[in-house]
Amino acid sequence: MTPERFLKIKTVLGRRQPDLTVLTDSVHKSHNISAILRTCDAVGIHRVHAVSSGGDLRRHHMISGGSQRWVDVVVHTSSEEATSILKSQGWRLVAAHPEDSAKDYRDIDYTQKVAIIFGSELEGLTPNITKKVDDVIAIPTNGFVASLNVSVAAALILFEARHQRETQGLYDQSRLSCEEFNNTLFEWAYPQIAERCRMRDQPYPALTQDGALRTNPFVSSKKVIKNNH
Repeated sequence: MTPERFLKIKTVLGRRQPDLTVLTDSVHKSHNISAILRTCDAVGIHRVHAVSSGGDLRRHHMISGGSQRWVDVVVHTSSEEATSILKSQGWRLVAAHPEDSAKDYRDIDYTQKVAIIFGSELEGLTPNITKKVDDVIAIPTNGFVASLNVSVAAALILFEARHQRETQGLYDQSRLSCEEFNNTLFEWAYPQIAERCRMRDQPYPALTQDGALRTNPFVSSKKVIKNNH
């Protein structure tokens, strides 16, 4: 871990948005999942939610390029479970769904604690979901196609959210708790050691200011680095 790489990790982590998330409801195609995860990383989403009753998303998540390291995925077994949990946590639910009464996606305030829900490629969102949300939004189109590909729609909506949040200065300083920031920082910097620590229920080793391990519990009890800066 070079000091330059560690600084990049800290900078990206410091811009994560703990009160912006996405819920994908049975999005199955791997290229769509990968594209949505990359967009979530690009706009600073720290954790996403997904409905995947058969566990397909977890398998796709493992092949989604580098984004699987940077965006945490919480998998739910049903839409009802996912929306109930998010509601209980105080999230405002916004469904992306092309219906006549839908609002223009640019007319929503994305600077609040909001979860944006995207439906499956073929069926979209079911009525039992759209009836439970706080708002339904759509992207205006001028052609014969009524809706865009789910990953394209996610990119447009999430970058509108990014624009609003950037205007309000929500990327200017870290908004994660100190504990979550430090834990995630170690997991991003040293994923293999972090996994072994979790398996053994051990705390993460301390890091120097430049991101080097002070000690490695899986090598020896000696210091790994002597030149503390």
